[in-house]
Amino acid sequence: MLVNQSDKFDLPDDVNYLNGAFMSPLLKEEASIGEHAVRKKLRPYQISVADFFTDVQKVREEFSQLINGNDPARIVMIPSVSYGIANVTNNIQLNGRKIILVSNQFPSNVYPWLELAKRQGGRVELIEPPDDWESRGEQWNESLLNTIDDHTAVVAIAHVHWADGTRFNLEAIREKTRRHDALLIIDGTQSIGVLPFDLSKFEPDALICAGYKWLLGPYGLGVAYYGDAFDAGKPVEENWINRKGSDDFAALVDYDEEYQQGSLRYGMGEQSNFILVPMLLRALQQLNEWQPENIQAYCQSITEGPIEQLRNFGFWIEEEAFRSAHLFGIRHSRLDAEQLKQKLDQENIHVSLRGNAIRVAPYVHNTEDDLYQLADVLKTFI
Repeated sequence: MLVNQSDKFDLPDDVNYLNGAFMSPLLKEEASIGEHAVRKKLRPYQISVADFFTDVQKVREEFSQLINGNDPARIVMIPSVSYGIANVTNNIQLNGRKIILVSNQFPSNVYPWLELAKRQGGRVELIEPPDDWESRGEQWNESLLNTIDDHTAVVAIAHVHWADGTRFNLEAIREKTRRHDALLIIDGTQSIGVLPFDLSKFEPDALICAGYKWLLGPYGLGVAYYGDAFDAGKPVEENWINRKGSDDFAALVDYDEEYQQGSLRYGMGEQSNFILVPMLLRALQQLNEWQPENIQAYCQSITEGPIEQLRNFGFWIEEEAFRSAHLFGIRHSRLDAEQLKQKLDQENIHVSLRGNAIRVAPYVHNTEDDLYQLADVLKTFI
């Protein structure tokens, strides 16, 4: 059983940070690695050819382990989710079929699909949540599954919804997309690293993750997996480091149009970032030491009691089967969002307001008392 890990972070005692879905705090050790890397650039002669490749390869290996993958050559560095999705939309032919998204998902996993539909004359279908809060997650999943048919080219969703933590049944969705010859593209930004993910079980065609949330990484660097559906695809940029033989600097002008193995053609230019990559590497190593199932179990242990109390106060929180423990929405019909925000600011409690939900995102640096403190504030508003 994982215990509280607040000693690994630099959060003040008087700050109740329940907002990892907005941005995670860096590990203290990770920040030190970043500071050392910055100083190293003062003396660039200390940077070797091997430094362009070694830590990037380690990141691929650690991320592959984190998602139960077996081929690090399918893992690439990306600067953002929109970049990772662009590699996908650059290699899809709709042929008159539709793109399925869920309503209110994060814009980086919406705009590229709108542009693709506009460019190819296709259409985007948004699956709305039910108006009734009761059985909301179950009904939303059913609506999504019922919409997948022979007219579907791709389903592009998150494992858990960024606004309220609704969890989508990836196994059932994968089975339905396969039956109808549709691609499954997953934005794992709000789940990978904190919620168990089994690549061999869900078998997405692509998995795209920003690094600065639950991967505990720095801002501006993410990781993506591309399956064999994209093996012959065209990346959004043509850079030198993704070409065969790029580790031989003396021969770089002997241009070789062949890409490196697997999915490595999709990696970003300047992916060797000598400051951010070592930081993300340490974060991934820590996550593999903790294990996502243990992180999820810890979050469940500190939220169970406070959630029960909130329900007794009349608040609505999704049932466990259709939400995560690290990210969930709290709803009440009589809340004044602006007044609540002011009170939370006064109490130094950090959550996010997303739509009609109070988005709560605890982590291993939090305690049960942090959640009870939030509950005590919320009950004064009803």
